[in-house]
Amino acid sequence: MLSLPRTVTEVGIGSDLSADILQLALHAGMVVKLVLLILLLFSVVSWAIIIVKFRVYRTAERESKIFLDHFWSSRNFSKAFMEAKRLVRSPVAAMFKSGYVDLEKIKKERVQPDPSREPLNSDAQRKLSEEVATIDRTLKRVAGAEITKLEKSLTFLATTGNATPFIGLFGTVWGIMDAFRQIGFRGSTSLAVVAPGISEALIATAAGLFAAIPAVIAYNYFLSRMRVVTSQMDNFSAEFLNIVERHIRGL
Repeated sequence: MLSLPRTVTEVGIGSDLSADILQLALHAGMVVKLVLLILLLFSVVSWAIIIVKFRVYRTAERESKIFLDHFWSSRNFSKAFMEAKRLVRSPVAAMFKSGYVDLEKIKKERVQPDPSREPLNSDAQRKLSEEVATIDRTLKRVAGAEITKLEKSLTFLATTGNATPFIGLFGTVWGIMDAFRQIGFRGSTSLAVVAPGISEALIATAAGLFAAIPAVIAYNYFLSRMRVVTSQMDNFSAEFLNIVERHIRGL
């Protein structure tokens, strides 16, 4: 059975589909082109942040695991301090380094024998509480600084996920308005007149979603990893303070 030859219009449509996205973007109005450029910038920056943050979180988790394994296996503060100095990307190691420095200061202040240690009277107990509270404040300060580092640039991902669909929608609305204006000038409502303008307008919405979806997924992913790191730091802080308190009591 012989097949009918395709018309010129059908051939043109079929051949254009493979490169339609680029052609539609190039033939869009100035406002839509500006919207597409903004969305492209959002997308490029978002992907750069995603790649960098993925490496940061992976390194932080890997080095924290190495440090914790070393710390709990040795229980030697001086050796753990040397290991922490090597693992510069670990939030837990950073907390330990600052806490260890404070503990060394306390040890130096307690070089002279303290007759109030046995029995532990109220003044000695208050001093002990103040020393532990000092280390606790140091650990919380360092933990806050480390969390701020890990959270850096995540706001941009959230902004991209929330804003780019609306920016794309604005470009679409503007493009449709321009398409209907062209219909009014031409005085025709045929599909051949309406379709190109509508297609050019819808490309902005597609670009907005293209920028938003990876940003939202990455933002939620990094938040989940942030909770893991934060929980790890909280657990270490509590355990370290217990060890420090027992250590100070023995000074």
